[in-house]
Amino acid sequence: MVPLMTLRLQDVSKSPGGQTHIYATSLELKPGTMNVLLGPTSAGKTSLMRLMAGLDAPDGGRVFWKGEDVTGVRVQKRDIAMVYQQFVNYPSMSVYDNIASPLKLRGQSPSDIEKRVRETAELLQLTPLLERRPNEISGGQQQRCAMARALVKDAGLVLMDEPLANLDYKLREELRIEIPKLFAASGAIFVYATTEPEEALLLGGNTATLWEGRVTQFGPSTEVYRKPANEVTARVYSDPPMNFVPVQKSGERIRFPAGQSVPCEIEMCDSEYRAGFRAHHLKLGSPEAGEIAFEAILTATELTGSETFIHVDVAGLSWIGLLPGPRALEIGERFELSLSPKDVLYFDPDGSLVSAPDQALAAVRV
Repeated sequence: MVPLMTLRLQDVSKSPGGQTHIYATSLELKPGTMNVLLGPTSAGKTSLMRLMAGLDAPDGGRVFWKGEDVTGVRVQKRDIAMVYQQFVNYPSMSVYDNIASPLKLRGQSPSDIEKRVRETAELLQLTPLLERRPNEISGGQQQRCAMARALVKDAGLVLMDEPLANLDYKLREELRIEIPKLFAASGAIFVYATTEPEEALLLGGNTATLWEGRVTQFGPSTEVYRKPANEVTARVYSDPPMNFVPVQKSGERIRFPAGQSVPCEIEMCDSEYRAGFRAHHLKLGSPEAGEIAFEAILTATELTGSETFIHVDVAGLSWIGLLPGPRALEIGERFELSLSPKDVLYFDPDGSLVSAPDQALAAVRV
């Protein structure tokens, strides 16, 4: 039996003006869960959320909420709250009244309103700002005010479309930790859209990866990250995108283009495959026992302060590596890179996953 608070999408699709934004999609989101929609810009995250909310009606399929078909029900009649990247506040009201406005519309008692507003303001670090108006606070504070107004409603479904994008780094990190606590305590369904794989992992819960209007995989976030069902999901859940290289399985070994080979320790037919690995799995320097060595030529570098992205040419293939710390490397420099076989995923010619490394969760990072 489906729980009454479940949100279920049954083959919903959306094609405005003949252009498909969402292909037929089925998802079931359960009460008390964090559900991340992960994908690049224009992947369909916002379009899918609008269908969930009732802001748009699907061209095909049905939407079920609390055990009822709400496909044609307007958003105002659903128990939902929404937070957008582009915040909206009432400019003539104080921060306190902005947050309290949905509770006043419900007719809740002044004491209940006071308690809920104060609790939510404390969580989002807005307490000192409650008497100010939106034009008297910063953009990041205005975004937190909009978030508080949505969260204070205690809605059964909370939709958050990249809500932290406009906040400073420190506050963004703090809220990434606090948001999962919110949903766990409320019992609501949270749906959170992001373009950042690291954010999806930090939030935990479940992840649906989206690419060009299709959900390519849905499941526990760490499982989708560690065992992407296909190459597309692996690209979406890697930042920078995963490196790929054609390999040949022959006999008991898997052979790489430049002549390297490793023992095949999984069931794979003799055939051609594609090996995939993430940027941080490449290491600079000579390989340790059992690792694969590659000769690389540096083509570009990107310094982030604490890390260095390296763009390299390996046997005619373009790869990206991520090295700890700032590195002083010269364009055109030749050096050795190493890779552990346990960090390599293998995909069929059609892009489907054949095998993924059995890594401990503690080792998971984007």
